Amino acid sequence: MTEPAEPASAGSEQPRPRHSLRRSSAIMASGTATSRVLGLVRNMLLVAAIGLNADAANAYDAANRLPNAFFAILAAGVLNAALVPQIVKALHREGGERTVDRILTIGGVITLGATIAFTVTAQAWIALYTDGWSPEMLALGTAFAYWCIPQLFFYGLYTLLGQVLNAKSQFGPFMWAPVLNNIVSIVGLLVFLAVFGPFDTANPLAPEEWTPGAIALIGGTATLGIAAQALILIVPLVRGGYRWHWRWRGPKGELTVIGRVASWALAAVAVEQVGVLLVMQVASAAATAPGADAGGEIAGNAAYFQALSLYLVPHSVITISLATAMYTAMAGHVTRGDMASLRRDLSHGLRTVGVLTVFATAAMILFAPYIVRAILITATVEEVQSVAWVMSAMVLGLVPLGATVLFKRVYFVLEEARSIFYMHIPMTIAWVGIAWAFRLWTEPRWWTVGVGLGLAMSNVVGVVLRAGGLSRRIGGLDGRRVLVLHAKAALAVLVASGVVWALMLTVPPIQDLEGVGGRIAAVAVVAGGGLILLGVYAGGLWLLRVQEARDAAQPILRRLGRG
Repeated sequence: MTEPAEPASAGSEQPRPRHSLRRSSAIMASGTATSRVLGLVRNMLLVAAIGLNADAANAYDAANRLPNAFFAILAAGVLNAALVPQIVKALHREGGERTVDRILTIGGVITLGATIAFTVTAQAWIALYTDGWSPEMLALGTAFAYWCIPQLFFYGLYTLLGQVLNAKSQFGPFMWAPVLNNIVSIVGLLVFLAVFGPFDTANPLAPEEWTPGAIALIGGTATLGIAAQALILIVPLVRGGYRWHWRWRGPKGELTVIGRVASWALAAVAVEQVGVLLVMQVASAAATAPGADAGGEIAGNAAYFQALSLYLVPHSVITISLATAMYTAMAGHVTRGDMASLRRDLSHGLRTVGVLTVFATAAMILFAPYIVRAILITATVEEVQSVAWVMSAMVLGLVPLGATVLFKRVYFVLEEARSIFYMHIPMTIAWVGIAWAFRLWTEPRWWTVGVGLGLAMSNVVGVVLRAGGLSRRIGGLDGRRVLVLHAKAALAVLVASGVVWALMLTVPPIQDLEGVGGRIAAVAVVAGGGLILLGVYAGGLWLLRVQEARDAAQPILRRLGRG
């Protein structure tokens, strides 16, 4: 955990040292990695408890997706767009804590009111986000939603408190708090398995057979985990010297910029969430399509969630950790009008993220079914393959996703949320268009794969649009250097992938990896093949003189005593 930064005037603030950025990134990456590993354990237990391509699994996934969708609309885009830049400015001027108090007060009240309204109307939202479900499925999804939607308030509280911590350069707690969430969820699922037993593929419970106690234990535990994740942040805030006070009113115009930026960010996220709604209709329709069953090969919305969880592991550990560490520094550059430092940090971030996401893309495609087999140990072979196909489609957009997130953060510190809104429209059209094209013109087993592929293409559209607009805004992106780095990384990973692909021809196919021995073999394939891929890739980068590879590895090497 880092110590709270001492307040300083905006004019006296110095550019953040590169080693400090690496240290902050490493702290957050370690917290995120721990959280993601525990999250995979939680997902493994969730599949063991309620299945994967099963009615209950899809009903719970639809319900548990609602607070995330509402949070994205009301909080994630708005708060990330408006909070960090304004909190950084507020904490560097006299009386700035009053502004922060107002942000927390108003944001908390709005989020609480929205949570109550969405919970009361849960049935309508479940019906809207699904397609073709029976009354029994809708009823089960609604029951789960009553327990899950209250997560929205705690998601908002976690973001509000976490952004204050980030603005004070206390990065550790924000990234480590989700570990507590996953621990609570894991304990709850273990209790469920002990009380109600594991999911039975041969004899799954019908939606109407789920008891209120079983529903409460699954949904209530998930919400309790999010609550713990948010409330634990109060401790480092108090220790860092911040004391929140209720402040609803303040000087006229104090929050004008926040309101303007937040309104455009809200519009952008609303467009994105319309896309989420439409593509979830495709995935939920696949879940109940003819031929879909509890252990079958047709991926529904629950399988999409599992694929998305795996896909987001490298993104969260690599991109989000670095972007969060850079965000406060970039806001400081803009406050001082130092565009040269902003371009330098952005170029460094793009190159560092590129080195790592290029490798992650190749690894996740090469080992897709073995990764799923190693994580979802209770899933059938057909379920494993269904998730692997969806994940592989998504991963095609992992590299552009990393760049898009960094670009988006820069737009926000520049208070250019309107540009983000306009760019979200073609991104959403690409996602929805591809997903629905798959639904109209392919068999149901490919519908959710189409949702994943549409997500990847949306990221490609996003990076092209955002790069062009941002280059004009800040006077260049160091584009030649960034593109050369990606070209070298692509060449190195292609050679490494060819070596590993040849070796994979000697590995047993996923269909043969049944039982405990098969799961151990899947882990061995991922671990052994991954090390070989990494070794050949690193060697290729060294031959191509890619300095960013060492920069990316330096925090790990330092921790191992080699840096």
